Amino acid sequence: MRLYTRTGDKGKTNLIGGRVDKDHLRVEAYGTLDEVNSFVGQALALLDKEKFPDICAELQKIQHELFDCGGDLAIANGKLPYKVTEEMVTFLETRIDEYVKEAPPLEKFILPGGSPAAAALHVARTVTRRAERCIVSLSKAEPINEIVLQYVNRLSDYFFAVARVINARFGVKDVEYERSAIVFRDKEEKK
Repeated sequence: MRLYTRTGDKGKTNLIGGRVDKDHLRVEAYGTLDEVNSFVGQALALLDKEKFPDICAELQKIQHELFDCGGDLAIANGKLPYKVTEEMVTFLETRIDEYVKEAPPLEKFILPGGSPAAAALHVARTVTRRAERCIVSLSKAEPINEIVLQYVNRLSDYFFAVARVINARFGVKDVEYERSAIVFRDKEEKK
């Protein structure tokens, strides 16, 4: 197999159902998800699979799902069946809820960082937010699988929750942003 095809030498690339410029909104959206996937791979490489079997399994699952998201976004005409489902969003929500319970209580903004794996997931989180902005722009211009947008929105929250749990399991304290007001309150406390 040859890795280069020369078909993109003039700034065009293939989608499922068409050919577009490489700076097209669709290409930007799924390309940004590819960046996210790379940072997830970096986080996985930094984690001990014996110590973090649950998180490692989930991150690998998410890597596959990021390819599904990219595939759905690469469908130019919206006529093929989509791969990203509401069940995938629900899975992330369930895991976020569990990780929030495991991590230390949080009231203020924290600085991204801590252990190397948590830091990589904070980068994945911020790139996921950029991907979300790209997908929103795309959705205003062309039809997309709307569930991809929901999934990506939840995914950034998942990365935040998991980064905090990784730090907690390593015994690394999150560093609060020193000028932060109290921004996170217990739902019962708000009533």
